Amino acid sequence: MTDELTVQGIPVSDLAQRYGTPLYVYDGDVLRATFTGLRDLLDPHVDVFYSAKANPNMSLCGVLRSLGAGMEVSSLAELMVAQRVGVDPADIIFLGPGKTVAELRACVDLGIHAVVCESLDELRMLDSIAPESGMSVLLRVNPSFSSKGSRLAMGGKPRQFGIDEEILLSAGPLLRQLRRVRVIGFHAYLGTRILDAADIVSNTQGVLDVAERLSAELDIPLATVDFGGGFGVPYFDNENPLDLAATTAGINDAVARFRRRHPDCRLITELGRYLAGWCGTYVVRAQYVKQSRGEWFVVADGGTNHHMAAVGIGSFVKRNFPIRSLTHYDAPADRQYTVTGPLCTPNDVVGAKVKLPEIRPGDLIGVQRSGAYGPSASPVLFLSHGHPAEVLVLDGTPHLVRRRDTAADLLDRQELLPLSHHHTGKS
Repeated sequence: MTDELTVQGIPVSDLAQRYGTPLYVYDGDVLRATFTGLRDLLDPHVDVFYSAKANPNMSLCGVLRSLGAGMEVSSLAELMVAQRVGVDPADIIFLGPGKTVAELRACVDLGIHAVVCESLDELRMLDSIAPESGMSVLLRVNPSFSSKGSRLAMGGKPRQFGIDEEILLSAGPLLRQLRRVRVIGFHAYLGTRILDAADIVSNTQGVLDVAERLSAELDIPLATVDFGGGFGVPYFDNENPLDLAATTAGINDAVARFRRRHPDCRLITELGRYLAGWCGTYVVRAQYVKQSRGEWFVVADGGTNHHMAAVGIGSFVKRNFPIRSLTHYDAPADRQYTVTGPLCTPNDVVGAKVKLPEIRPGDLIGVQRSGAYGPSASPVLFLSHGHPAEVLVLDGTPHLVRRRDTAADLLDRQELLPLSHHHTGKS
């Protein structure tokens, strides 16, 4: 009898033995339940788009597409993921502050629902390459008001994202000069990791108000409004889960009032972290357990090279993600360890002074709620360790959905310059 963690009945040690560590394990049941739980409560007139940047793994994106999610993408690779998993181009939007001509052309060629333009220069560029049949655009607004409750503000401040509301209000002459681009509405994303329902509802209402105001001032029809999302996942001890019922009730109320005035307007909310974050666990194996000046350290085979979010960048105080012993999942956490990875930097701390049961070399440790912003937001090439394996457990069966980088994989992308060897010493 063991007290180790199981995923849909599969012992985590079996997964670690089969696929190796470090390893990301995604629970497909949790992924599905998160999406359907939101979809069941949210007004059916609001389309849910998955922000691929949170976790662009094709299989995760495919599961969400199968449940009815559209996709918000921000690179050519993410656009290809959306294509490969079968997202209808009418359910794809492309945003990002620094789009290249190649990316804009790909959007035009595929015929996606809209490019989200983040500057007036981008509008001009797209207008110059769009086909005679036209291209639909949402204008990303940087509103004059700041977001409420956001751990990372994306609007309401000087930002590279979007066009300041005040600048848009004076851009009427430029908008009227556009020949091939059709502005069909507005987009705003105010911030992320919001855990208070009232703040999300307030932000949603604010974006809908701004879209309505700009539509009237600039004489732009409201065919689509993307009011963002920003739903948070609680990572730290003092954080509570978002009250989804209160959040959706407030959004639904704001949407109902808006739709009475604009019944034909398509409404989109985009979510990344909230949809993917809950389902993932970063699994590492303890290599060494050591003491240093009175403190105990666990040195694991993976660290912040795969999970940069665990470092707590942007926080004045280091706080820990939920970290558990997976080998002794239910054992009392009566010891204290700092869990580190294999990198040659003191910043490679996955968790500082974490309460855990006794850890021995070979034990498995997991960083939970890690399905979003894991490897894709981490320095996976530091020390040339490469990308970890990723496994999705779906309907009780584990599937390798990304193989681990090997040393050969990393070196095969390099070219060795042939140099002659000169002896520089004296003979």
